[in-house]
Amino acid sequence: MRRRDSNRYSSGRTPLKSRKLIFFLSGLLLGAFFVIGAYLTSVHFSSDESCMMCHVHPHVEASWKLSKHVNNSSGVKVHCVDCHLPHHTDTWAHYSAKMKLGLKDVWGWMTKDSADFDWETKSQLEHAVKYIPNESCKECHQNLFPSGITNDAITAHLYYEENEKKLDLQCISCHLDAGHYNPNYTHGKMTGIPGSTSSAPVDTSLYFNAPTPVASFTDYTEQIPGTAVAFKMIAVPGGSFAMGSPGKEKFHEADESPVRTVTLSPFFIAEIETTWEQYWAFYAATMSEGRTPPEAVYANNSRPDVDAVSGPTPPFGFPDQGWGSGQRPAITMTHYAAETFCLWLSKKTGKTYRLPTEAEWEYAARGGTQTPYFFAGDPSKFSDIGFWRKFFSAKTDSISSYAIYAKNSRNRTQEPSEVKANPFGIKNMLGNVMEYCADKYDPEAYGKSGDNVTNPLVTEGDEWVVRGGDYSSDASDLRVAARDYTKHDAWLKTDPQQPKSIWWYSDIRGIGFRVVCVPDSAIQATINN
Repeated sequence: MRRRDSNRYSSGRTPLKSRKLIFFLSGLLLGAFFVIGAYLTSVHFSSDESCMMCHVHPHVEASWKLSKHVNNSSGVKVHCVDCHLPHHTDTWAHYSAKMKLGLKDVWGWMTKDSADFDWETKSQLEHAVKYIPNESCKECHQNLFPSGITNDAITAHLYYEENEKKLDLQCISCHLDAGHYNPNYTHGKMTGIPGSTSSAPVDTSLYFNAPTPVASFTDYTEQIPGTAVAFKMIAVPGGSFAMGSPGKEKFHEADESPVRTVTLSPFFIAEIETTWEQYWAFYAATMSEGRTPPEAVYANNSRPDVDAVSGPTPPFGFPDQGWGSGQRPAITMTHYAAETFCLWLSKKTGKTYRLPTEAEWEYAARGGTQTPYFFAGDPSKFSDIGFWRKFFSAKTDSISSYAIYAKNSRNRTQEPSEVKANPFGIKNMLGNVMEYCADKYDPEAYGKSGDNVTNPLVTEGDEWVVRGGDYSSDASDLRVAARDYTKHDAWLKTDPQQPKSIWWYSDIRGIGFRVVCVPDSAIQATINN
């Protein structure tokens, strides 16, 4: 038998076991280098300077340095990733979120021009909540009741602890200015409201001594006695119209049908939505401390003297959102607050002011037309809804002249001078803010009333009708027939007060109202003749 020469097979070659060991150690070393490199790369691209490379908001760095997260007495400096990524103790969540945001930032850097960004929109709460993980806030702020905390803050934080999961509350909902300083933002109780006793002195010689006398059914400008506030009322002739929308109308909803014939008596309606100038006059004259329950307020309101009207308590934060007051529509108040304003205005002027019925609102909004809008246009061409909108932009001609909506609002309300009036001479019936009506909401209301109805009013239901869409609405929701309603619990979700505020909504900004005045018997007689 031939003897195997072992040297023949091993000469000049590394044994198999040794080669495996070398490969293993090399792989381990390369893996270590990769992990270390990836970590160092992550650390480098987690620096504030790295974040600033892509996030080129013109004020982001300056506002961050002025914020409580940097400029504070503790000396702790909070960095971008501390707030904008899940905390690093949750490794997978932290790095997966970082990867997603990083890819999105790179893509944006490659394909977008920062000059086209809508910075105002990106600074709003709806955008901020997408990039502020609540767990990161709680990781640092484990003690929600530090020494020196105010009673209002204790109430708010207790409410947060009890309802965080049920209501999906987030810290950023109340502390929007924590990471980036905003001088116009506050989450404390507001003081120094225009017209209140804590405001700067005003020239009372400009105040009206008496309301405007109205002897005929024509437009007039109301003067509120004891204030310098005046506003125009439009005379809307009575008549009949087809209320609702046919099934063939684009974006038609079931609660808009069946179409019925509605006959209305003549009425006056405000040319524009109730402004902050008007609402602050009401607040200054009637503001109350404490929380007066609705039943007590209604009891007080039955008294004949004006002073008996109990007005709003101080709101938390700035109800105008820092957008400005003046002629902008008053927003964030409850339906009850709007009703109380009407009662106060009635007592001040001696006329009968109230919210419009849903039928009056639609009749006034149509301005004598029976089309989807009171101006020419196809809802499908104005709307951003639909597959083709991914490739072709919606039409904005004509609609932007008459309505403040998602395409032209800059994510906030605008003054009435920004739009043209409808055929009746009324502005902002569509867009800007949703408007309260006097009716309760019933999705089947039209079918229950019959084909012909006169001066309808729905009094049964849990929520109130709101109409017109707001500054954030798509054009489809601005159709004259489109209906909506209040969402009481959702709109007061983050309100820490118990019981919930009867005056202010804490989670809805696009809500307001306009007033209607009912002609008195003398004017009604002239109309009938």
